[in-house]
Amino acid sequence: MSTTLSARTIWAHGCLGLPLAVIGYPLSIWIPAHYSGGLGLSLATVGTMLMLARFTDVITDPLMGEISDRVQTPFGRRKPWILIGVVVMLLGVWNLFMPDPGIGIWYFLFWLTVFFLGSTMIALPHRAWGAELSPEYHQRSRVTAAREIYVLIGLMTAAAVPMIIEIRADGAAVNDVFSTLWHDAIGAFSGDFSDRKPVSRASLTGPVLAGMAWAILFLLPIAAMIVILLVREPALVSTAPRPSLKEGLKLMLRNGPMLRVLIIAILVHFGESFRNAVSLFFIRDIVGIPTIGAAYFFYFVAAISAIPFWLWLGRTIGKHRAFMCTLITVAFVSGANLLLGHGDYLPFFLLFVVKGFCFGGLQFLPIAMLADVVDVDTARSGSSRAGSYFAFLGFSEKIAIALGTGFSLNVVGLMGFDPSGNLANSTDTGVLTLRLVYCLGPIFFYGLALKLIWNYPLTPARHARLRSLLERRSARLARTA
Repeated sequence: MSTTLSARTIWAHGCLGLPLAVIGYPLSIWIPAHYSGGLGLSLATVGTMLMLARFTDVITDPLMGEISDRVQTPFGRRKPWILIGVVVMLLGVWNLFMPDPGIGIWYFLFWLTVFFLGSTMIALPHRAWGAELSPEYHQRSRVTAAREIYVLIGLMTAAAVPMIIEIRADGAAVNDVFSTLWHDAIGAFSGDFSDRKPVSRASLTGPVLAGMAWAILFLLPIAAMIVILLVREPALVSTAPRPSLKEGLKLMLRNGPMLRVLIIAILVHFGESFRNAVSLFFIRDIVGIPTIGAAYFFYFVAAISAIPFWLWLGRTIGKHRAFMCTLITVAFVSGANLLLGHGDYLPFFLLFVVKGFCFGGLQFLPIAMLADVVDVDTARSGSSRAGSYFAFLGFSEKIAIALGTGFSLNVVGLMGFDPSGNLANSTDTGVLTLRLVYCLGPIFFYGLALKLIWNYPLTPARHARLRSLLERRSARLARTA
């Protein structure tokens, strides 16, 4: 028996993705610049601390998954940890985004670790909860798609904060912010940036992080309360004894579709982070665009507008085939970028918008696929362990992103590329390496992922048979209870 989820439930549950997206943007762009430039830590030290803090997820992600699966409270299994995670996250944001002058390496490492812990305590139970909202194949796509729409809105919100601060620093009045953005958009497509004054970002990192901190402090508690008060946790139906941690891990490793989705996610996130780590250098130094505000504005608009298309395609040909179409399109765009040179503004923006169109599919389709994979485990173990599965997915994604970013920057730097913005200071080999990493790096990893997606076993028809089996088992347990 399948229950149709109301639109209110789907959209209320997904709203937590908005503040979580706002949190992720400054971590990758502004935090390193502020702590290395504004506060005096070396860039290598900041990078090392980011890696060390991220590797704490080796412990916290599986532990949080097990706890949120096992511990049943009067308020549910997922809600209490999200609420506690909000408090932890707000403490991390306050101290990490608005540090006092003169802080040291241990301050940075401690509050960065607190920040990552809060993120795990919120995001992991939230994802697992979303997988449990509906057992139906296509409704799960709607749940994850709604969350990703909020994520894209959050990314646009996050990008708007530094954009507005930069425009204000450039001398524009508040009512000129949107006209300046439109000016940049027209310049992007016409190739005319001649009257755009350059803005120094060195002195803006502190105000930008403070602005983002206040946005998070405002948005995160509101979104969390909406989810907790308006969305019910599904009742546990199974009365089967829950397998031990060791037995559960064995079942997970024998879950073929799970391992396949996990490897696919690792390859795709590694490829994306491999490219994203050097994207600013490619856009600024190779193509020569002085402002990327307009580029990312259109990028996220395209991503949001494409969500209905990827939902439709997933319903029509299956989630794994839709995901395969996404990767093929992005691989084509990446290869085409190799042909661009300085001043090719219009071709770059057109390709960038196409990639933005695929961004939503890259984000939500693997999560929707994993929600179906959990049913395989439920059929074998007799218990619901969505938290453990999303813990492994989240941990794998984080490690792939950390390693992809570090490996990409090291390769480009060691080959002689100078990130100062002056290509004359870079070697020819360094510039060529930047091109190859940005354009061809993702294609290699996507190609490996495509081989695994091609014959993905959990098709819509097979999942329907699996759900039928689980529903008959649940009905039988309900009669004997």
